[in-house]
Amino acid sequence: MTIAVLYGGTRPNGNTETLTKKAIQGLDVEEIYLKDYLIKPIEDKRHAEEGFTKIDDDYNSIIDRILQHEILIFSTPIYWYTMSGTMKNFIDRWSQTLKDAQYPDFKNQMAQKKAYVIAVGGDNPYVKGLPLIQQFQHIFDFMGTNFEGYIIGEGNKPGEILQDTQALYAASKFQESIR
Repeated sequence: MTIAVLYGGTRPNGNTETLTKKAIQGLDVEEIYLKDYLIKPIEDKRHAEEGFTKIDDDYNSIIDRILQHEILIFSTPIYWYTMSGTMKNFIDRWSQTLKDAQYPDFKNQMAQKKAYVIAVGGDNPYVKGLPLIQQFQHIFDFMGTNFEGYIIGEGNKPGEILQDTQALYAASKFQESIR
């Protein structure tokens, strides 16, 4: 089984990244930091006669990388009760990929994958982060991707996640859930 982690945070060594690293400790994973790539926003042309036009950015190179893996971990801070803008921008572009002749089997390929979400927020995330989890559930349902589980943690200032013993425990048990 091969694993890719998609990091949606913009703070180096942020709380979400810290919790994710604890969850994947000892696993062989490909780590993709979305903030390090140019991913232009989608220009919605799903219903335009000319369709989508090719965009000169790094998005397709990331799609090529994740399609090689069986398990995808979406690691995002909870920003304003949803995923980070970096992560959302990446997922929004899936609408284009679904219509891209370069990826004629994109939805079927995504349906063969297992997905997990790791999210950290600072404003009662165990309750207020649940809509984010539900949002990912809807995304994965649409794509046919198996949503296998999630970890939510609490942390706002750098390092605060290390005080959330519930999230740290869930991260320590994560590897058992992917086997």
